[in-house]
Parts: sequence; C-alpha cells; structure tokens
Amino acid sequence: METTLRQLVNLPAPKTTPLQDVARCLLGSFMVVAGTGHLTFVRHDFQAQVPDFVPMSKDTVVLLSGVVEIGLGLALLFLKGKNRVRMGLGLAAFYVAIFPGNIHQYTQHISAFNLDTDGKRLGRLFGQPVLIGVALWSTGAWKAWRKQVAK
Repeated sequence: METTLRQLVNLPAPKTTPLQDVARCLLGSFMVVAGTGHLTFVRHDFQAQVPDFVPMSKDTVVLLSGVVEIGLGLALLFLKGKNRVRMGLGLAAFYVAIFPGNIHQYTQHISAFNLDTDGKRLGRLFGQPVLIGVALWSTGAWKAWRKQVAK
C-alpha cells in the first residue's frame, strides 16, 4: 500500500519503552546543544560545512539551522503522542537535508569539530544514518510507519 505524506503525519502514536524515552531525551538535549552551538561557540565550524551550492550566505544557513535544531530538540523533549511521531519524522527529514553538508566536509577535506582526518570525516558520514534511525525509533515513528504499511 502506498503511504502518503498526509497518512505519515497522522500516524497514531505507539507506546514507547523507557529505553526509547531515554534515547529521545538524549537526542533532544543533543539537538538543543548543537543548535545553541550554531548560534554561538561553534558557528565558524558549522559555516565550513555549508556547501557552496546553497543559495544563501553560509552564516544565514547556520543561524537558521541552529534555530531549527533548537526547536526540534525542544519538541523531542516536550511533545507527546502523535506530535512526537511527527517530530521523529521531521528530525529524520532534517538529518537527510543536512547530509550534503557532511559530504561536503568529507569531499573538501574540511577540518571542523575535531574531524581532522578523512577517516574521521568518513566515519561521520556513517553516523548520519544512525541518527536518522534513532530519531525514528525513539519517537515511535518507525513502529507507527511499519503498522501503517502493514495495513
């Protein structure tokens, strides 16, 4: 069965386990800290990751993505039910959207965030799918989506 975007955002919220709740809270906290970093203490490092094809100033992209990250992090921490599933889907989409920045850092050999070798930068590329998976799993979005597909 084909799942539409409307069906995805209206998925019912499954009950999550304590481990999922801990992972969600850790991920939410991580997002708030990372977003704050975009606005303050690691702003320059984040600017280095913005690919040249992005049609805005690198600083604007970093500031906007920082605000989005703080919002997503707070939503992960405080939203419940169906909205939590939506945030899981939204955060996963956000991680997909910023992946070109990680590829840019790797292909251009940009040292930032203590990723000063190609091996470390390549390792980070493999970490992005893990973040996507944790976002979907910890919010119950993965389970809700699988139930929808099984119908």
